[in-house]
Amino acid sequence: MSSLDAFKASFKGDLVTPSDAGYDAAIARWAKNAARKAAVVAFVKDTEDVSRAITYAKAAKLPIAIKGGGHNTAGASSSEGGLVIDLSRYLNGVTVDAENKLGYVGGGAIWETVDKAAIEHGLATVGGTVNHTGVGGLILGGGYGWLSGAHGLAIDNLVQATVVTADGSILTASESENPDLFWGIRGAGSNFGVVTEFVLKLHPQRRTVYCGMVIYSPDALEALLDVTQEWRNKVSMEKEGMIQAFTRGPGNQPCIVLFLFYNGSEEEGRANFKAFLDLKPVADMSKEHPYEVLNSLQNQSTYPGQNVYMKGCFGPETFPRTILLHLFQRVTELSAPEAYKIAFLLEYFPLARANAVPDNATAYRRGLSANVLCLVFATEDNEETFKYSRDAAHELTSLVAGKGGNDVGYGNYSPDSDALPTDGSVPGSKAKANFGSNYKRLQEIKKKFDPELVFNKWFVIAPAA
Repeated sequence: MSSLDAFKASFKGDLVTPSDAGYDAAIARWAKNAARKAAVVAFVKDTEDVSRAITYAKAAKLPIAIKGGGHNTAGASSSEGGLVIDLSRYLNGVTVDAENKLGYVGGGAIWETVDKAAIEHGLATVGGTVNHTGVGGLILGGGYGWLSGAHGLAIDNLVQATVVTADGSILTASESENPDLFWGIRGAGSNFGVVTEFVLKLHPQRRTVYCGMVIYSPDALEALLDVTQEWRNKVSMEKEGMIQAFTRGPGNQPCIVLFLFYNGSEEEGRANFKAFLDLKPVADMSKEHPYEVLNSLQNQSTYPGQNVYMKGCFGPETFPRTILLHLFQRVTELSAPEAYKIAFLLEYFPLARANAVPDNATAYRRGLSANVLCLVFATEDNEETFKYSRDAAHELTSLVAGKGGNDVGYGNYSPDSDALPTDGSVPGSKAKANFGSNYKRLQEIKKKFDPELVFNKWFVIAPAA
């Protein structure tokens, strides 16, 4: 019996190989260009299946990737010729303990499932702003969301996780059990194992909120910049947030799109954002929605199956007006070819709560400023398209970050996974930049839980010598 046959015999879930029906669907990803031709896709049924998959992959010398929601545009959840541990088919549920305000979330769940399950009990937690994003990748990389002003980052709401480590051990990670592993997974992604369950703090949440898209023509940009700065100076920490997007809208016309959020009624929300709404938007789709609609506001443009290049950076406390005006102009120019659509996003979530957490309390560093994200959607998937998308995204983010800051940003918005190169050397430089002063401690934890670099698809941490 071959090792694959032995693996199949003990595996409870579904194994899909290139000769099986459903293979193309099994390797498909949110970003079409992030798909890779895996040798085996293992749809795991439980933690023991994950352990068996890791053991088999190591014996067969197959590189491992972990898939939850599959949103990483650089292919971190895919593996060319390797084994994918796919959590999305069976480990995708959510159980709510309303009395203790806890959510037990499968490692393969998406945020839509969390949002809908929790709000049934008048509860919510910090989740992604696109609700078909996987819970796992977002949390393990830090996790910003509309409720960050009130409750910090997603990792600040993680109280426990079940982790299958590189040697196949099934461990509980919390403040009291394996606290070093718990510290490491809160920001250092999938460097230490496969998380099969997250236990998240849930918070009381009103059933409806004011939110939605408001669209402006380019001639409103200067006034918008003034109003935005005034709003940022007095934004209430608990209640609100905004994303601004420079892009093209209906008829391919350049425009500015605001995604507004106020954790209250429509009357309260409109009063709060009055200065923006007084600027005569060309379309106002904001209103009082059921809470679970909030994280779906971007779905119409972020649907799966597109070719996507993504690049982020951190923005300054105050954006110089000249930079933003130039940015809008360059977005318009670079998205002129019909083969490309660009969305340049400025995330304005109040960060005082997240930054109140000490820098060394979790692997994810603090002292955070606003996230900036450039998304380039392309109709084709080829080298020329990739180069155009990459160059456009890097040009636009570098206008904000300046020279030297271009590779530092929110890790989940990284354009490349800083994965282990084929020659086996450890890159490290990007991981050092991403984790800052916490990198040294992460190296010690990597040495303890994954000295052989079994998990090496996202900001790979070099084990301590």
